[in-house]
Amino acid sequence: MKNLQEKINDLNDLVLQGKALDAFEKYYADDVVMQENEAAPTLGKSANRKREIEFLNNITDFRSAIPAKITVGENTTMVEWHYDYTHKEWGVRKYSQISVQEWENEKIIREKFYYNT
Repeated sequence: MKNLQEKINDLNDLVLQGKALDAFEKYYADDVVMQENEAAPTLGKSANRKREIEFLNNITDFRSAIPAKITVGENTTMVEWHYDYTHKEWGVRKYSQISVQEWENEKIIREKFYYNT
């Protein structure tokens, strides 16, 4: 069993290798709840997978993603990401985002993203 530091590092490494969906399949629970800021949460792995695929398919130019800061606590990890990409609908996006993951039974059961809109 990997500890949370190893898990979040592996997850981040998969994302940086362009394997975000592999990371999703490996580390997210079937009943995961994901939420963007204060928007309504997306419930379940299937609905979140669909949301992730839609997002990734709308990236037209991916310049960088940097996990600048990583924090590990009791059943919780947090990553400060710096992103720079172009999206079909949103145009050029260059921003920082905090991702907070809650873990249970080796999987992420809840993730919330905080960023300026």
